[in-house]
Amino acid sequence: MSYLGVGVSPGNVPVYHGSDLKVVDRRVRVAELVLRSVICSLALVAAVLVATDTQVKEIFTIRKKAKFTDMKALVFLVVANGIAAAYSLIHILRCVVSMIRGSVLFNKPLAWVIFSGDQVMAYMTVAAVGSAAQSAAFAKLGEPELQWMKICDMYGKFCNQVGEGIASSVVVGLSMVVVSGLSAFSLFRLYGGNKGGRKTSGGW
Repeated sequence: MSYLGVGVSPGNVPVYHGSDLKVVDRRVRVAELVLRSVICSLALVAAVLVATDTQVKEIFTIRKKAKFTDMKALVFLVVANGIAAAYSLIHILRCVVSMIRGSVLFNKPLAWVIFSGDQVMAYMTVAAVGSAAQSAAFAKLGEPELQWMKICDMYGKFCNQVGEGIASSVVVGLSMVVVSGLSAFSLFRLYGGNKGGRKTSGGW
């Protein structure tokens, strides 16, 4: 039985056939391309903002320079955003090539690789944002019980720029989660049943 061009398998799993599969795949690919472009650009912005952030403060006769390497969480954030930007750039090129060729992803091993990579990147970017946000909270609010001072009272410019980098990273993390959902859809639709109209098993 079919409804609106969508075949329904005996197990009530929607199966897209022929041109319908190509339409769905193209829409997913466009959404993926937009999201990966956002991730690539904002991850690069976040990495640059945090990595280039410095502020020199003179305390009595001692000059102290604040930089991102002073906090391991910020180092992790810069590295994670750099990897996310490079990873997304590779997939942007893949999406553009596949859209130009008009191919549909039927290669299950490749779909598994993309899905696994996106999952790892989503977990990594979210973890980096979480650790950086926690460190930023300590720097902003301090911890009286442990006699940790409010570092941002001394290094206001440094903290503000780090905050901008973390804000960009939040968008990167959320976008990466959505992309991982799209890659999951692209993967598991391949197991929905027999794919009618398939021309090749190696399209990407």
